[in-house]
Parts: sequence; C-alpha cells; structure tokens
Amino acid sequence: MGKGMKAGKKPSMPKPNKNAQMMQLQAMQQRMEAAQAEIDAMETEASAGGGAVTVRVNGKHQIVAVNIQPDACDPDDVEMLQDLIIAAANEAMRSIDEKSQTEMSKVTGSMGLPGGLF
Repeated sequence: MGKGMKAGKKPSMPKPNKNAQMMQLQAMQQRMEAAQAEIDAMETEASAGGGAVTVRVNGKHQIVAVNIQPDACDPDDVEMLQDLIIAAANEAMRSIDEKSQTEMSKVTGSMGLPGGLF
C-alpha cells in the first residue's frame, strides 16, 4: 500500500476538465453540422437497363432528376420501365447512403464512434 493511503481506498484519478470536454463536444458538433450540410448538397446518380433510365438523388434522399431514353418507352411493356426506374432510384439511394457514411465517419472516426451512429 502506498504512503498515506488507507486500506480499501483507491488512488484518486485526476478529474477530467469539463470545460475542455464541452469545447471538444461543441467542436465535434460543428464538424458534424458542416459534414451534414456537405452531404445534403451532394448528388449522385445511377442508371438501369444499360442507361435506359437514369435517376439522380441528393443527400437529402430526394430524387432531383429522372432521365428516360426514348427507346425505353415501350407502350406494351410499361412494367419494365417502372422496374428500371425503381432499380435506378434504389441504386442512387444506396450510393448516397455510402457517401454519407464516408463523410460522417471522417468526423466520428476521430472520436472512436461508429460512422452509422448519427
């Protein structure tokens, strides 16, 4: 047992500086807000049917453009066109999710937090 210690007592650990912790949290929050603004401004697009249908989405998961090639419009097979639009939209959404996670992991990675946490 160390000098001046009583039995059953643990040595006291230095208390964390609450002001420093608060400043770190505020800085991280600002970085996360900036990253979210950057994500919101991002756009990505995906196509289906060999480019017959292209869908562009933004970081807010909003479809901002749909481009359909004229030869994809077969009046006898509307279901195929619908399937192509769905496939392209889903791929564009997956792509923007991937970009969002990459951007957020840049912010949360320094804190040891998982990227999908926010």
